[in-house]
Amino acid sequence: MPQQVTKPIRSLGVLTGGGDVPGLNAAIKALVYRAETMGIRVMGLRAGWEGITLLDRSRGREGLIFSQEDPTTWEHGYLMPLTRLNTRSIDRLGGTILQSTRTNPANMKVAELPVHLQSYAEGHRAGDRVDLTAEVLANIEFLGLDGMVVIGGDDTLSYGAKLVEQGIPVWGIPKTMDNDVPGTDYCIGFQTAISRAGEFINRMRSVAGSHRHTILFRMFGRDAGFTALETAIVTWADRLVIPEVPVKIDPLADLIMHDRHKNPEGYSTVILSEGANLGMVVPEIGPADAYGHRKKANVAEFLAEQLAERLPEVRFLPIDLTYFLRSGEPEVHDKHISIFYGNLVMSLVEKGIHGVMAAHRGGDFICTDIPGKQYQARRVDPSQYHPTRYRPHFENIIGSYKPQP
Repeated sequence: MPQQVTKPIRSLGVLTGGGDVPGLNAAIKALVYRAETMGIRVMGLRAGWEGITLLDRSRGREGLIFSQEDPTTWEHGYLMPLTRLNTRSIDRLGGTILQSTRTNPANMKVAELPVHLQSYAEGHRAGDRVDLTAEVLANIEFLGLDGMVVIGGDDTLSYGAKLVEQGIPVWGIPKTMDNDVPGTDYCIGFQTAISRAGEFINRMRSVAGSHRHTILFRMFGRDAGFTALETAIVTWADRLVIPEVPVKIDPLADLIMHDRHKNPEGYSTVILSEGANLGMVVPEIGPADAYGHRKKANVAEFLAEQLAERLPEVRFLPIDLTYFLRSGEPEVHDKHISIFYGNLVMSLVEKGIHGVMAAHRGGDFICTDIPGKQYQARRVDPSQYHPTRYRPHFENIIGSYKPQP
């Protein structure tokens, strides 16, 4: 819920957490440019939540500032003062100048604690996890920050919500190619991901046609199929598998053969979310991360093996598009959204309203609650997916008459 700040905001920390996406730098620039007109200093915190959690206060503020000219600051120089001058051209770049990690301060592995935080390891084994929120609060005070702007997906934002409960003013900006942050229809990075996917998939058609392959494209989307769904629409992919609706592999194999026989070049394409629901358990790999997620086996490779058993005459080619979709400069729509989100947040700072996230819903820019862990990821409406044809449900696209305004 929105809250009111109790003292003027004169200094803000900003970080980017989770996976990088195109558009993060544009949001950072928008925050810095607007803050300068308001007389607010902006401190960039490198490496996501790691930067505000693991910094060593004994080094003093000056000893924590990152400098490209000083290699001794490259790893643990967590501070980057941000100004108009050093953010002037960053909107043209992909990724994030602040770097990013998936650190969760409330769930830090003991074995990864730096020397100056070894007191938290007492009585624990190396594999145990501890809550370093007390360090985060101490570091915010040490840096003289009056609040935090957190740019991230649901995991990163959920810890921002935890800080609000601790009395820290926090503002959120949603980003993720999955487009699944609850409370908003759009997250920074989504449109660029679709465009990158369309480009790579259409390039691969020449390979598929030359060798009569069926290509299985794996995309991001652990819990939601928005990225895969939109990509399947704009590329006219033959089939689609998303997390929200289960498919059966035998009917999918039949549809793939149908698609190949209808194509004079004898190939077909299938797009899969990384969390695609195949109606069976896809193996998970390794331990859970700091937010409780285990890595899934590559669903495209897994499905390729299942289909090859049923269709031995077909060559299945699994291709992982995931990290390609994060690459390069953001498209204009992501720049636009990033700039608007950054300015919306600073308008809220100006009004003294915190504990909220910038969002876009129903065509409007709004603010809403920062999603904590009690909120479920936003998911594709199953009516948008054809449950037997395993593709977008184009027949579901309808509209009502509205007279001209």
